[in-house]
Amino acid sequence: MSEHIDSVKTYALVFAALIAATVGTTAVAFVDLGPFSVVVALAIAVCKMLLVALFFMHVRHSTRLTRLVVLGGLLWLLILLSLTMSDILTRGWVGVPGR
Repeated sequence: MSEHIDSVKTYALVFAALIAATVGTTAVAFVDLGPFSVVVALAIAVCKMLLVALFFMHVRHSTRLTRLVVLGGLLWLLILLSLTMSDILTRGWVGVPGR
């Protein structure tokens, strides 16, 4: 079985990007962006997740089945997040009994 091996330079650049994104996440935590603080932090987290999955987990050089499994996991995460958000966003629609 032939495996693709990335160069040390590639891993060093990805590592530097991950460190920069971590510093960016920390910087965003100290800046008050209002409701967009969470959005910016999650966007940076998604970028870090993609770098780790594509380079360190070798998803970009894997088979179609592995890519399908990763896509299925991300789809499941999207379903869970959408159900959670639908619950949170509709909590004020019905009054609380006894008040």
